Amino acid sequence: MVPIGHYLFLSLAMLAVGVVGIVTRRNVIIILMSVELILNAVNINLVAFSRLVGSAEGHVFAIFIITDAAAEAAVGLGIIIAYFRNRETLLGDEMDLLKW
Repeated sequence: MVPIGHYLFLSLAMLAVGVVGIVTRRNVIIILMSVELILNAVNINLVAFSRLVGSAEGHVFAIFIITDAAAEAAVGLGIIIAYFRNRETLLGDEMDLLKW
């Protein structure tokens, strides 16, 4: 049996990589991948603590988060593709179409 500290360390590492990816990158696709990393870090925490306690609630929430992440990725990539066809850029700094 793997101790819970290993799961927490893996989750912390994934969270750190995701936050660094969001803060330092300008490409919107990399930012979306970083958000997915953060959501996966949350899933690892939920499943690890659910296993520690011996209940199934963490697993159920993890499945909901995975479903939400898949929907977010599909809608987000659709928006990015439509934006790229109009503006021919994927840089987050230049995406000001919805600003007044």
